[in-house]
Amino acid sequence: MPQRALRPEILAPAGNAEMLSAAVFSGADAVYLGFAGFNARRTAGNFTPDTLADAVAFCHGRGVRVHAALNILVYESELPALADAIRCAARAGVDALIVDDLATSALAKRIAPDLPLHGSTQMSIHTPEGARQLADMGFERAILARELSLEEIRAICQASPIETEIFIHGAMCMAVSGQCMMSAFLGGRSGNRGACAGPCRLPFDAGDLRPGQPGKACHLSLKDMDLIPHMADIMAAGVASVKIEGRLRTPEYAAAAVTACRLARAGQPYDEALVRDIFSRSGFTDGYFTGRNDGRMFGVRTEADAARTRAATPKARELFRREYERVPVDFSLTVRQDGAGLTAADRDGHTVTVSTPAGAPLSPARSDPGPALDRSLAKTGGTPFLAGERVILQQGGPWFLPGSAANELRRRALDALLAARSVPVPYAIHPAELPDFPRRAPAAPPKLAARFERAEQMPDAAAGLALLILPLAQADLVPQPLRGKTLLELPRVMFAPGGEEVVRRRTRAAAGQGFAGFVVNNLAQFRFAKGLGLPLYGGLGLNVTNPLAAQRCRQLGAEGLLIHPETPLRDMAGIAGQGPAAALCYGHIPLMLTRACPLKNRPDHASCAGCSHAGRLRDRKGKDFPVRCALPDNGVRTIYNPVPLYMGDRLRELPADWAVAAFTIETKARAAQILAAICAVRPFDGDFTRGLYYNEPAKG
Repeated sequence: MPQRALRPEILAPAGNAEMLSAAVFSGADAVYLGFAGFNARRTAGNFTPDTLADAVAFCHGRGVRVHAALNILVYESELPALADAIRCAARAGVDALIVDDLATSALAKRIAPDLPLHGSTQMSIHTPEGARQLADMGFERAILARELSLEEIRAICQASPIETEIFIHGAMCMAVSGQCMMSAFLGGRSGNRGACAGPCRLPFDAGDLRPGQPGKACHLSLKDMDLIPHMADIMAAGVASVKIEGRLRTPEYAAAAVTACRLARAGQPYDEALVRDIFSRSGFTDGYFTGRNDGRMFGVRTEADAARTRAATPKARELFRREYERVPVDFSLTVRQDGAGLTAADRDGHTVTVSTPAGAPLSPARSDPGPALDRSLAKTGGTPFLAGERVILQQGGPWFLPGSAANELRRRALDALLAARSVPVPYAIHPAELPDFPRRAPAAPPKLAARFERAEQMPDAAAGLALLILPLAQADLVPQPLRGKTLLELPRVMFAPGGEEVVRRRTRAAAGQGFAGFVVNNLAQFRFAKGLGLPLYGGLGLNVTNPLAAQRCRQLGAEGLLIHPETPLRDMAGIAGQGPAAALCYGHIPLMLTRACPLKNRPDHASCAGCSHAGRLRDRKGKDFPVRCALPDNGVRTIYNPVPLYMGDRLRELPADWAVAAFTIETKARAAQILAAICAVRPFDGDFTRGLYYNEPAKG
């Protein structure tokens, strides 16, 4: 077990150089920044190879760590540029890479094996086994999902062999990070690829509306998280790092949040009003952390909020006018008749010495010069240094050294020490060439498989298919004759009370009931699904969009996988070339997987008691988005695209071994109709979409 930090790292956002400076000057222990277009905030200022090196030097000189985010899903054509970005980060000497795609972690281990890896929140790590799996894969930190309670965080920290990091303040996505496709499918801008357009801030109304009436309420918009008041509980839980969200915010926002976290960590009061006024959506929520998952979690940014921000900005700007003094420095001043020399040493092994100009002998002192010289050495204000031990040696004196000369020595010594601390310390870079990935050769159309949300949905025609997929919770309802060709799908998240242990127990119980295998949807599940004697396959939750990630899944134990539906057709062949692969040919895409319930904005749904676990959200264009609740199975709700993906008339264009028709909100009769249309290669009989299959990758 790792040694627990007594005081968690305060990790601040740095969307650009000005924000980075504000975070550092206000006392952040570390910053995280985007780099080279491969990060989840591609619209932030971000950093180039040159400015990244400058940023690392600036931070390291001041004792601040730098975490570089390379945390988006990538396509095969982007892998060479991704490898270059990793090399650049290693040369700059960043302290860690924040990664999401399994390809990024695999490349980083090949190129710079000593460079620490942090598993991004987009990896959906939310259980003890998830943290252990990251440890097995060589990660040094797990950035946990934002939807966790204190009890859940504590359990992960106690079980984790590696550090844990949580978000303590800032905006919350409605969806579980890494499990959202709303921006991609509604607007062509993928949140999984760093280009989220923020559709959850638009109207999605759970209220009673006339058919076709546009929605006006924003029932997918959560208030910002604020857990700063819970800092003592977070520290006691063993969290190693508390992260402030907000690379798209302002320097003043970063400074206000950092200052509040720093004071709260020290057990001191902080300016709660300033934290609220600098940015909020009519207040904050701690609903996940405290287990109060209800309609009070939702909120929108109002003009009154914006006015408070404008009024608070000058006050927040004062928080980073001067450098935060944090680096202890010890001084040794030697005064001789022929001049003086000053040695400055930090506690990290850096030592510098400066001297007065030659040829300017000193005069004897008329009184003890020690106190005045000590005061000169103690004046480190306006620098990142904090005066430590001060030793003054008089050789043959005492000699009079003017205060101006002592001050100049101190300034020159601190400048030299800062420069020494800022010298980059690169990681060793190993040669690592990308292979020529084999591609799936043109062949017959993919075989047809079907995935059903419920066993009762399966029409008679399903028995004629070679492969079926059903959720693990439906195992007991699958007819015995069909089990030999049925894969049981493990849930993408396991938030219900005891969720991970429930899934583990069900998986073990199902292993001996004649099923064909399991579909793994979270990295945690490899740990308890392996060794049960059944094949494993990677599911939607693993987010595989390139062949290197597919190879990594196979190394973890997956014999095949489902290609993520944000992957264009031209990128699928490389993934399928690494082993059996499936692609969706039909289905209402699950746009969001969320622990918060938008239906709780309805007065009659304030409590789960009596809820039908089904509803809808009306968007601003009058379209209804189905909402389905999986309680109590895994504690989440799914919001589906009302327009289904359909490729049934173009199966030959899917470069995959299997085409999966995924049935979720359909009736049994409707499922039969759609299967018949696919088998007959007929066009769809209603509105449909081809999704992103014919899209070009979005440019960073």
